[in-house]
Amino acid sequence: MNDKNRAEAAWPSDTGAALRQAAALLAPISDTARLDAELLLAHALGIERDRLLLDPSRYQTPAEFPALLQRRLRQEPLAYILGYRDFWTLRLAVGPGALIPRPDSETLIEALLEEISDRQAPLRMLDLGTGPGTLLLAALSEYPAATGLGVDASAAALAYAEENAAAAGLVDRAQFQIGDWGQGLSGPFDLILCNPPYIAESENIMADVADYEPASALFAGADGLSDYRLLMPQIDQLLSETGIALLEIGSTQYQPVAAMARECGFAVQCYPDLGGRDRAVLLRRN
Repeated sequence: MNDKNRAEAAWPSDTGAALRQAAALLAPISDTARLDAELLLAHALGIERDRLLLDPSRYQTPAEFPALLQRRLRQEPLAYILGYRDFWTLRLAVGPGALIPRPDSETLIEALLEEISDRQAPLRMLDLGTGPGTLLLAALSEYPAATGLGVDASAAALAYAEENAAAAGLVDRAQFQIGDWGQGLSGPFDLILCNPPYIAESENIMADVADYEPASALFAGADGLSDYRLLMPQIDQLLSETGIALLEIGSTQYQPVAAMARECGFAVQCYPDLGGRDRAVLLRRN
């Protein structure tokens, strides 16, 4: 019996047995098979994962669970199935057309808080390539006096961003608009955030990313650096004299991105992610 037939077969009503069976099916396609199974089962039950783990004997396997599992076996991203991804202190709605927030991107918010105290809080923020509002909403949640603008080329992504702003109670402080990076915008901004595409077109990536997430948010030319070349002069035009910009980078891209930034007159500082890999660059004017 193949995975599809097994996923659609009768399932044990006992949730512990169902979780073990689901995790075994998911193991070939996921490094977090047990976690995936727990999140899918909790989602099918309409509860949070911690409630399921606290007392699994209270629940029976719902009829919706096999269909959710089948979607994951087709390597659909877990966040698309659940309809959300937790990022920083926020739960962000996501779905097709929107880049899924990654824990590594929290490095930018950590760097921001390390560099900027409440007394120096940025008042006007810009998030270029905002997607579902990931970086902008996280930053706004930390600075209550700030306002921000999120720009993205995808109307689908911006629909999620507006939904997320409403859910976070940030509608009055966050605006979103269609755009091509910083083209046509008027500065200055005290803080510019950006997680641009930085994967080389020839690079092989996991199927649950390549087959589902928007390619325009992932790939950036032959060397993965195309969008940084566009962004640097725009950031130079939009950043205030005392402002900072934080950009996410690939783990091997610090040197070329830093060189571009220095050509535009910026001082550059690098921040590693939790794995110790280069992940964010901070730019400020010399």
